[in-house]
Amino acid sequence: MTKSIMKTSRALAVAMVVGIASLSSTGCTERSAVTWHEPGVYKGGDDPLLAKQKDSQQIAALQERLVMGQSDR
Repeated sequence: MTKSIMKTSRALAVAMVVGIASLSSTGCTERSAVTWHEPGVYKGGDDPLLAKQKDSQQIAALQERLVMGQSDR
């Protein structure tokens, strides 16, 4: 009876070691993509908010929200 418990606990320990080793090594194989940016150059798509920044009503609404949010400080 004792040998079967020892075999079971040894098999469980081996399974745990193999599982932990496989899970910890998966993070090492991921390759990260590096994006090089140039200062002052926007390389993304068209931004719809840029057109709104030129609208005087939008600027006034944003200024009003800023004043409301900062007035308690």
